[in-house]
Amino acid sequence: MANPGSLRPGRRAAVIAGLRTPFVKAGTDFKDLSAVDLGALLVNELVARSGLPVSTFDMVTFGQVVPSKLVSLIGREMVLRSQLPRSVEAHTVARACATSLQAATSAADQIALGHADCAVAGGAESISDAPIFASRRLAQKLVELSRARSLAQRLSILTSLKLEDLRPEPPALVEPTTGLSMGQSAEQMAQKNGIPRRAQDELAVQSHQRAAAAWASGKFDAEVMHVAVPPRFDKVAARDNIVRADTSLEALSALKPVFDRRYGTVTAGNASPLTDGAAAVIVMSEEKARALGLTPLGYLRSYAYAGLDPRDQLLQGPAYAAPIALDRAGLTLQDMDLVDMHEAFAAQVLSNLKAFASRAFAEKELRRAAPLGEVDPARLNVNGGSIALGHPFAATGARMITQTLRELQRRGKQYALLTICAAGALGAAVVLERE
Repeated sequence: MANPGSLRPGRRAAVIAGLRTPFVKAGTDFKDLSAVDLGALLVNELVARSGLPVSTFDMVTFGQVVPSKLVSLIGREMVLRSQLPRSVEAHTVARACATSLQAATSAADQIALGHADCAVAGGAESISDAPIFASRRLAQKLVELSRARSLAQRLSILTSLKLEDLRPEPPALVEPTTGLSMGQSAEQMAQKNGIPRRAQDELAVQSHQRAAAAWASGKFDAEVMHVAVPPRFDKVAARDNIVRADTSLEALSALKPVFDRRYGTVTAGNASPLTDGAAAVIVMSEEKARALGLTPLGYLRSYAYAGLDPRDQLLQGPAYAAPIALDRAGLTLQDMDLVDMHEAFAAQVLSNLKAFASRAFAEKELRRAAPLGEVDPARLNVNGGSIALGHPFAATGARMITQTLRELQRRGKQYALLTICAAGALGAAVVLERE
């Protein structure tokens, strides 16, 4: 029996194309667009650019993390708001920051099983459009008000409300099990793993420099669509607006810690910013691609997801998922030509890299005789990562798949490892291959 999460020996899932919107800081260019709006713009453009007849598509798997106020099934909306036939089945996925990796691997599973031949998989996020909730007591009273049959009953309900009942409640920004935000958890990881401030800032500077160089060389031109910005549509967002080519170690070192103002090392400069954007890939069976005469960007060879105790190291999931994904692929870290690790925080990246190379971690946490190994810095996040490019939660995984496969193609290389840490102390890893 094949290991769960290994896409062998079933039908191979080929990535035919990938596309994303620019990733922009929340509250800027896309502030008037919802996640559904961004996703629909993207899916329409991706399908059009693919040149495939819309009848080719038989599945959409799409996600978002911060819920929309009026739409709960973004996956289905991607069908209904695009030129895809309404008969295309769809579902919505959510795995925090690994949401669009989940979308892609779910599509790959359906292809491997023979249940689908061609799917759109991705995600969209609009932090600018985050919902504001009513308090529980206000919500209860509004329900009672809708059922009241007389003016006296309505007045009684309204006068029973207190001022604090009217206070709006934004989406939770902390882990329910720990009460800590991701930033606070990253700070704890930095302290526990001995990750110095300078190393975090150096990684952040490198992320910006590499992302800026990728844009300057035209690497991103074919994988980032242009978006006319509402409501006047007189401006076009064509590039990520977070990348800073002029960022320096001196500038980042001057920033104050955010989560532990006295002893902390995590700053706004060495963490990913709140971001709006969308990304997706077209996943197709190898047989279907060959029949259509298509040359895939590459293939999803294997994947793994892992969970750990949020009270320990919340963002250390990649160190648990990566070994499993590599085992399922029948490969080692040394076989990887590229490694793309989601940069939620520089402290989290450096903590996971340290765990990769640690014999003690391998023996104690993974029950493995040897560590995964060290990652060559020259192969890590070679075109920048989430610190510079931004991090629309549900879109990052699809961005990484497209970006990494295209870089493998440019280099004429074969294998890559992608990893993402996610809320709830989850980790994700995918092994990509090309021929």
